[in-house]
Amino acid sequence: MTGVPSPRVIAHSIVIDADPTTIFDVLVDPSQHPLFDGSGTVKGAVSGPPRLYLGATFRMRMHLLAPYFVKNTVVDYAEDRRLAWRHFARHVWSYELEPLPGTSVATRVTETWDTRPAPAGALYERLGFVERAEQGIPASLQQLKTLVESRAPLSQTG
Repeated sequence: MTGVPSPRVIAHSIVIDADPTTIFDVLVDPSQHPLFDGSGTVKGAVSGPPRLYLGATFRMRMHLLAPYFVKNTVVDYAEDRRLAWRHFARHVWSYELEPLPGTSVATRVTETWDTRPAPAGALYERLGFVERAEQGIPASLQQLKTLVESRAPLSQTG
């Protein structure tokens, strides 16, 4: 995994032994998000489509110090390549999938948390959110890898 050093943008990558479609199918299904959330804050999908698309909104049940709900809007979408959403605080969570050349099924997945669009983004470091993202993103990617590779057909993984 690699990181991009910036308190306003946190990004890490991992290689998953699966094709982009298999990975993207998990990412665009909000009901799957608690299964790979490394932060421990995502508890379940409450409403929204079963498959996300550009402009889709979806509500998630969350818990950080107390239970709450958050409504997200998909702001970037390219089938099997990119997915991003934001909520009222305006920071953006995104995933980018890059098939690795020379392999039949390996894909580099980069997860990014970008606070630059958030009006209060400069406060996130003081509030501990940057440190949480630095720990949560690699954990999420590892859990996504484990989840996807456990579901991938044997012909893909080896």
